[in-house]
Amino acid sequence: MCIRTLCDLYGVNEAGAVDRLLSLARTDRERRKARGWWNQYPQLRSLVEYVALEDIATGVRTWQGAFVPGLLQTPDYARALAIGNADWDDPDEIEPFVEAKIARQARLADANPLNLWAIVGEGALRQLVGGRDVMRAQLTHLTDLVGLRNVRLQVVPFLAGSHPGMTSAFSVVSFAEPGAMDVVYMDTTSSTLWLESQVDAARHNTTFERISRYGLAPRDSAALIERIRKEM
Repeated sequence: MCIRTLCDLYGVNEAGAVDRLLSLARTDRERRKARGWWNQYPQLRSLVEYVALEDIATGVRTWQGAFVPGLLQTPDYARALAIGNADWDDPDEIEPFVEAKIARQARLADANPLNLWAIVGEGALRQLVGGRDVMRAQLTHLTDLVGLRNVRLQVVPFLAGSHPGMTSAFSVVSFAEPGAMDVVYMDTTSSTLWLESQVDAARHNTTFERISRYGLAPRDSAALIERIRKEM
């Protein structure tokens, strides 16, 4: 049954609401029919749908308190995370998984680059994922990325104390389509959660903005990253 017929059936006749539903349906169709490079990597598992969505997005807001977000990871860091995860039936899957994760980063430098606003907890920058050498290289990579016009990076320092992001990590994905609703993505130990309602998107965008107020300004964040790198 088509969207307009369902709207008529349930008495939804506000033009704006109908348009938003139609836009969401179009975005969902694009996501599901996409046959991009990520389909070559079954090792991505539950990330496949997210990467397909990310490929047609214009912007991503991501909050991570425990580790560096995937779009900002070095190959060695991504590999160390994958090895530490230990959830592999076949260890040979790790390298293709890392390769696919790093391939996502091409979106940050393509003709229509993805706008990324990442907020990271200080603890993620101090956790010795892969050891000191790997972390030093990862932190150097972060300071290099700060120079990109389409990347905004903030760090929530330990001194910020209690803040709204302590409950869970999440990403909010946005699209160019007029009226298209943002999609919230959350990856938990037991499942992948998609929130595709206007209410959920608004709630998480508000939470993200509240977290950002606890974060250092990008310039101060870069200075903290450099201090942590030197300490290692």
